Amino acid sequence: MILRALAIWLVLLVLASANGALREGIIIPATGETAGRAISTLLLSAIILATAWFTIAWIRPSTSGDAGIVGALWVALTLAFEFLAGHYIFGDPWARLLEDYNLLAGRIWVLVLITTATAPWLASRGRGLWV
Repeated sequence: MILRALAIWLVLLVLASANGALREGIIIPATGETAGRAISTLLLSAIILATAWFTIAWIRPSTSGDAGIVGALWVALTLAFEFLAGHYIFGDPWARLLEDYNLLAGRIWVLVLITTATAPWLASRGRGLWV
């Protein structure tokens, strides 16, 4: 289950990168920074939910706890990538990386993390994989 969950997270990483390119290249120029980031966040959340829906039977969590483990793994990998790769590979300063968590500035990125954490459980439950 963990290796399959890791494989799907890699798919999510590619999809999230494509979403970021779409945000920077099309959405923000058309809507502005704050609205563009919000639209991109909602779009990525929908992509995560859809990906979980279509792949959860392959991942095969056998209990709600297993689905929770998948969600926790996905969030941990996402945060590790975002902060470690963001800072050490892409050179973003820590303050810039933390900007996306400022709800008072209209940044709703935390919704992606909540979606990522809950998507495996929601998909499992919705697909009737366990009671």
